[in-house]
Formats: sequence, structure tokens, C-alpha cells
Amino acid sequence: MDHRYTAVVAWSSDAETHRSGRYSRAHEWRFDGGAVVPGSAGASVPGADPSAVDPEEALVAAVSSCHMLFFLAIARKHGLTITAYEDEADGVMSPNDAGKLYVSTITLRPRITFEGATDPAVVDQVHHLAHTECYLANSIRGDVIIQPR
Repeated sequence: MDHRYTAVVAWSSDAETHRSGRYSRAHEWRFDGGAVVPGSAGASVPGADPSAVDPEEALVAAVSSCHMLFFLAIARKHGLTITAYEDEADGVMSPNDAGKLYVSTITLRPRITFEGATDPAVVDQVHHLAHTECYLANSIRGDVIIQPR
């Protein structure tokens, strides 16, 4: 069974501003539950809104979130109780064989607080299972590296 996900990406400008190249790169991402996220090109791009989320940051956050959600579910099934989870994730863009930039590596650095003692081998196994189940990690061609802190 297929699952479908939707988003509306909305941007506008007057014709002369766009023609001149001095247009704003700021836009909105609108989701079906009502959330509206300010989006933009990266802060180094002219016309960008540095306070908004750029697509590359969103990809890193989405992969991190996907891993976390699977980790929480799988950890519970393995008898682990988690009280906090924070990931300082980052992504690296590199040129591919054709010289085009792509997100070549996403590194997840989750710091997890468990209730009670945990076996590091079990935690590593849960990370591995979460990674293999994460839809987004299975959807991108760059590497996803997990470095628990």
C-alpha cells in the first residue's frame, strides 16, 4: 500500500523584482495539519531569509526526526525507557561524479537519557534497527552516520 504526503510551497514576487534577480528567496511551507514553516534559500544566497529553514537543513532535520521516532518505538519494545533525546545532526554537501552538489553525508549525534541502566550493546542494536527502518534513510543516496554521544 502506498502512502502519500503533501506540502504546499508558496512564494510570490512582482515581475520586475524577479526579472532583476533581486527577488526574495523567502517562501512558506504549508502542511495538511495547519503548520506553516518559513522557508528560504541558505543564508549565503542573496535574498535569503537567514531566520527561515532552508531545504538542506530540513532534510537533515527530517532524517534525524525519522531516526528518533523509530529509535523511540524500537527501544520501548526492547525494554528501554527514554526520558530525553536530543540530536545535534549535520549534513555535508559534496560534488557527485557529474560535479553537482548533493547531500553526501548526514551525521546524527543523538544524546539519549534513559531511565535506569542500559546495555550499550542493546542501545547500538536499537540504533541499527532504527536506521534500517527509517524511511528517509532508505530514501536518500547519501550516507547516514550515527554517532551516539
